[in-house]
Amino acid sequence: MSEYFLTMTCPSTRGIVAAISTYLAKNGCNITDSAQFDDQETGNFFMRTSFVPETGVSLEDLRDGFDEVAAPFDMTFDFHSRDTRMKVVIMVSRFGHCLNDLLYRWRIGALPIDIVAVISNHMDYQKVVVNHDLPFHCIRVTKENKPQAEAQIMSIVEETGAELIVLARYMQVLSDDMCARYSSRIINIHHSFLPSFKGANPYKQAFERGVKLIGATSHYVTADLDEGPIIEQDVVSVTHAQSASDYVSLGRDVEARVLSRAVHAHIHRRVFLNGAKTVVFPASPGSYASDRMG
Repeated sequence: MSEYFLTMTCPSTRGIVAAISTYLAKNGCNITDSAQFDDQETGNFFMRTSFVPETGVSLEDLRDGFDEVAAPFDMTFDFHSRDTRMKVVIMVSRFGHCLNDLLYRWRIGALPIDIVAVISNHMDYQKVVVNHDLPFHCIRVTKENKPQAEAQIMSIVEETGAELIVLARYMQVLSDDMCARYSSRIINIHHSFLPSFKGANPYKQAFERGVKLIGATSHYVTADLDEGPIIEQDVVSVTHAQSASDYVSLGRDVEARVLSRAVHAHIHRRVFLNGAKTVVFPASPGSYASDRMG
């Protein structure tokens, strides 16, 4: 039996949860998991509800009939099926740890996505990608050809029908136009030393300052470099006994974990924009399960 879920946001008021649960019950749906957040500061209400259609009602019928429920609350909403995989483009440069982690999680079913293309400005990971039977595109980027290169990238995104772009350590700054065109559809990963250690070798800079926590941040990309709404963060402890190269290795590990968790949250529609911030609901039971071992 398929599992569906409803995502919605609207101005906060009483009766929202009752209206939704009543509608689902009347249409033969059994709620299996639900999360909600009422932001007292912004006055916005967010909700994600998973349910099973026990009488066979279709996703389209549920979506069409929900307008009468949504209108009085001024809801923005959509219905989704857990069986529908999001189409994803991954972009990478010369650091492969995040790419390899995403490919492994995709291969075992822990990230239920359709990777429709991998784009790089270098050839380093062509063999890795092709060996996974995935399309690889090398698009070189220079100061002189950047507009043309970005046009090629956007053409691939459009032709493949990609719904999400993942920057798996893609070391090129995207134009304001591309950021706006794919607003809330581009996820980036970087170290969490900003703004303290900018520029080259941030891990070396952190080592020289005796930093005791190494972190990573994954966020939506906006025209403001590295300042988009944050989806996921994590840290790992280091001590005086670690070397600068240890910092780099530990940083790679936390970067890969944080990026995969951010992608997982996005593809399961658990992330809601809330101004410059996000609301990220917990994962539904079973959504981390994988169907293969390797």
